[in-house]
Amino acid sequence: MDDISFLSNYYTKCSDFLLQTDVTQKVIDAKRIILQTKRNSKKIIFVGNGASASIANHASLDFTKQGKVKSVNFNESAFITAFSNDYGYENWVSKALECYGEQGDTLILISCSGTSSNLVNAAKYANENGINLITFTGFSSNNPVKTAGDVNFWLDSKAYNIIEGIHQIWLMSVCDLIIGRQEYSVS
Repeated sequence: MDDISFLSNYYTKCSDFLLQTDVTQKVIDAKRIILQTKRNSKKIIFVGNGASASIANHASLDFTKQGKVKSVNFNESAFITAFSNDYGYENWVSKALECYGEQGDTLILISCSGTSSNLVNAAKYANENGINLITFTGFSSNNPVKTAGDVNFWLDSKAYNIIEGIHQIWLMSVCDLIIGRQEYSVS
């Protein structure tokens, strides 16, 4: 396949996912949960691995600064390595939630596969401790992160960069719906 055909196919696939995967009600439901979290003086906790951690980092900034919803993410290297070293990589997020999570908080997990053990264990912890759970996943429709969530954004794809790009758009649409505008000053 030549470059032009590859890109045409790639952009068509992205466009199809955005236009044919109706997440309207999920965005509205996520907004409702997040605003309830804010009204209860609680916080949003964003977590992802790899590129999804970068999306979590961006989202926590925008939800806090633009959306005026207290948000944090667990993507600081010393934090991750200390918790992983002491509790095992598969448990570091759930252990961090033990320290920082409170009943009524909202946990947003972002994962292409929805099978990373650290996020699966975090989802279980959230469910057992009264923490709302919003998920962004791809790959299998019955992945364990998705099946644990209260609101689940799922993309029927195994293409990492496409999933991550669509997750970013969906997540920022929740933020912009909370703000109530598409264009606004950031200062």
